[in-house]
Amino acid sequence: MRWESTEGAHPLPSLRGMTNFGYTLMTEQSGPKELVGYAVDAERTGFDFAVSSDHYSPWLVSQGHASHAWTMLGAVAHATERMELMTYVTAPTIRYHPAIVAQKAATLQLLADGRFTLGLGSGENLNEHTVGEGWPAVGVRQDMLEEAVHIIRALHDGGLVTWEGQYFRVDSSRVWDLPEGGVPIAIAVSGEKSVERFAPLADHLVAVEPDADLVSGWDAARSGLPASRKIGQIPISWDPDRDRAVERAHEQFRWFAGGWDVNADLPTTKGFQAATQFVRPEDVASSIACGPDLDALAESFAPYVEAGFTDIALVQVGDEAQQRFLDEAAGPLLEKLRARFS
Repeated sequence: MRWESTEGAHPLPSLRGMTNFGYTLMTEQSGPKELVGYAVDAERTGFDFAVSSDHYSPWLVSQGHASHAWTMLGAVAHATERMELMTYVTAPTIRYHPAIVAQKAATLQLLADGRFTLGLGSGENLNEHTVGEGWPAVGVRQDMLEEAVHIIRALHDGGLVTWEGQYFRVDSSRVWDLPEGGVPIAIAVSGEKSVERFAPLADHLVAVEPDADLVSGWDAARSGLPASRKIGQIPISWDPDRDRAVERAHEQFRWFAGGWDVNADLPTTKGFQAATQFVRPEDVASSIACGPDLDALAESFAPYVEAGFTDIALVQVGDEAQQRFLDEAAGPLLEKLRARFS
């Protein structure tokens, strides 16, 4: 996921007008050992990159998992060789102090031999309330994220850092093990104000909706800066039995219907359960491509490609069908995606 290539190397595919396709390591629906195995199989199958969620809690009890993303990604970095890795996304504000995020990201970049991108965002109440520091209003969260990015950048420059900010303090600290070239940073944005604020601070864009105006606004705000990636994510529910695919998507992913504005503020799985109690299976199937038809699954990526996203990570919903998806469907689906969009 790096925008900067080594001297003499060819640019990465997405910066040559091609689309990169990634695989999502969903810490909410699979255990950590299973995720490492899925990552190895995803690399073998041909995915260009893998992103990992970073949660303390699943959205729904039916998902049943929430392992530590950074520990798992360290194992993935050791078990894989080619595939780019990324957090999608980490909130360096409440649950994690930005100085700790800077140290973790540098270490993971070393373990991954330069394959890691640090994806950052302002977080969700579901995960951040855990440490008992409350849940600030969105404006405060954005202020905290901006300050955190400056701290991470300063520590990745390699010097001794002391910081006295509005939200964070750093006392005479240095990250001692730093990768050559640092760690690229991608930041999740959702509107014009956040684009204007974070585009100059980031290397890449992260967004959860295929919004062409967001992409064009990001590029305009980065005028004169190096080319950046636009990284999106889309859930699918593959299964040989379409009815089972729809059932699984409803059971595991109906929280997806709430949208970011709702999802960011709900504090518990009980809250997500209540908020989604009237979401029907057919409602979920209207927003998530379900079933065995690989052409239909591939076509669901079109809005992101048409909006200008360079990288799209798929989420195969549910642990139950994950291995079979990787063994049987992922390779043919990647072929269709590359034929359709490259």
